[in-house]
Amino acid sequence: FLETAAYFCMKPKMGEKEVSPHSFFSIWHEFSSDFKDFWKKENKLILQERVKEAEEVCRQKKGKSLYNIRPKHDSGIVSKNCS
Repeated sequence: FLETAAYFCMKPKMGEKEVSPHSFFSIWHEFSSDFKDFWKKENKLILQERVKEAEEVCRQKKGKSLYNIRPKHDSGIVSKNCS
C-alpha cells in the first residue's frame, strides 16, 4: 500500500507520519466514481451517434427502389396502327 501511495505522490496529512488508507481511498473513490460517470455519459453519446447513423443508412436504403422502371417505348402494335 505504501509503495502505491508513494507512486501517486501522496503525502501524509499534517500530524500523520504515513498516508492512511482512509485518506488515499477516499480520494481514489472520488476519482473512480467521477470516471465511471463520465464513462457512462460518453458511452451513451456514442450509442446515440451509432443509432442515428444506422437510421440514416436505413432511410437511404428505403429511399432506393428495389426495381427499375423503364420508360414505355412506342414500338408495339398499337403505335404502328395509330400512325
